[in-house]
Amino acid sequence: MSMELRRRSGADPTVSTQPPVVPITAMVQLEHLLKVAGSIAQDANQTWAQIWGEFKKLTTGGGMIVPEAKDGFVPACGWPEFLEKFWLLKHYLDSIQRMCERKN
Repeated sequence: MSMELRRRSGADPTVSTQPPVVPITAMVQLEHLLKVAGSIAQDANQTWAQIWGEFKKLTTGGGMIVPEAKDGFVPACGWPEFLEKFWLLKHYLDSIQRMCERKN
C-alpha cells in the first residue's frame, strides 16, 4: 500500500479493524435470548392491541357487548388483513414458546 493511500485512508495496516470478540458465556446467551423474546413479545402485544382495537368498538368499558354487535362484525382493515393479524399473533406466541422449550 502506498504511503499516500495510507495517509488518505488514515488506516494503519498493522492495526486490526475487527471489533473485539466477546466470549459467549451462559450469561451472554441468556441476555441475548431475553432480548429476542422481549422483542417478539412486544410485537405480539402490538398485534393483539390492533386486533382488540377492532373489537373494542363493539364493547362497553366494562366489557359488555353493545346491542349494535348483533348487526355483525366487519373489521375496518378488512377480513384478509384482520385474519393475517391473528396468524401473526400465533406466530409470535409459537416463537416464544419454542425459545422457552429450547427448540429452534
